[in-house]
Amino acid sequence: MSKLVPIPFIIAGPCSVESPEQIMAAAEGISKAGVTMLRGGLWKPRTHPGCFEGVGETGARWLRDAGRATGMKTITEVANARHVEVILKYGIDAVWIGARTTGNPFLVQEIADALKGTGLPVFVKNPLVPDPELWLGAVERLSGCGCGLVCAVHRGFHSYGESIYRNSPFWQIPVELHRRMPEIPVLCDPSHIGGRRDLVRSLSQQAMALGFDGLMIEVHPDPDKALSDAAQQITPAELAQLLSSLKMRGNSAPGAEAAAALDSLRSDIDRIDSSLIDLLAERMKISEAIGEVKEKSGLTVLQTGRWNSVLAKVRALAQEKDLDESFITEVFNLIHRASMERQINK
Repeated sequence: MSKLVPIPFIIAGPCSVESPEQIMAAAEGISKAGVTMLRGGLWKPRTHPGCFEGVGETGARWLRDAGRATGMKTITEVANARHVEVILKYGIDAVWIGARTTGNPFLVQEIADALKGTGLPVFVKNPLVPDPELWLGAVERLSGCGCGLVCAVHRGFHSYGESIYRNSPFWQIPVELHRRMPEIPVLCDPSHIGGRRDLVRSLSQQAMALGFDGLMIEVHPDPDKALSDAAQQITPAELAQLLSSLKMRGNSAPGAEAAAALDSLRSDIDRIDSSLIDLLAERMKISEAIGEVKEKSGLTVLQTGRWNSVLAKVRALAQEKDLDESFITEVFNLIHRASMERQINK
């Protein structure tokens, strides 16, 4: 099964199951928005001890009952084989693998073994670090265990530096996963990417524009009083507004006029790409020549003053051309790294 039905497939519910009243209130509000799968965390992996770490097995019955009362399937996070035993005992319909767990192949394999033959759908969140191989490996382990439908969930990545996001989107990584495993549906978790409820709507729309198959959104009946991740949860009413405002795009063939315009523009892109390759090849040859001069003169490959000057110049040019400064900085950092490698290996 390569696609979820309907598209977009929506999973919604609170970060944590807190009480039978809380999860039931969330379920009732979410079901009115047309959502078919209710999420709720039972075990919460926290960085520091002493924080709310979930109600555990006690909440499994609450989650199950809330889902059944409102006609929704239920899903929770599992991090080990014992968690799988609990959700099977209480009849939870699906599981997701959290970011911390995805990065640990031992735990992923333990969970895959526990799920073998159950037929339960599994949703695999990306690891904390922006390593597509870790994510792909986890999906492969779970796809190979015969547990049921396996989906990937993009929840952003830890990164250094300032950002408006809790976890940087790095959209190119889920795009690469989809390129390599097109049969795997990919959902987006805008709540964990944004970390703020005011960013959830725009991130959801970006995911839809990129062709994601669905969304996993944290929804709480009273977000400000949530025991975990209060800042990023929205209300059921806000969820309904968000879903009604989403602009969907399809993968169907464009009309004749649009196809002609795309062909022309793509020809321009191909021409520019070819020129970029030629220019980069010329730049690398010059870098090699500079490396030879440095070697003969006893100079280090890295010349910090010169590199700072180059960065300042290209950032100024980026501003003039209305280009994103961080994008240009990233591109030239890659070029600089390749240039240094050429000089080191001469």
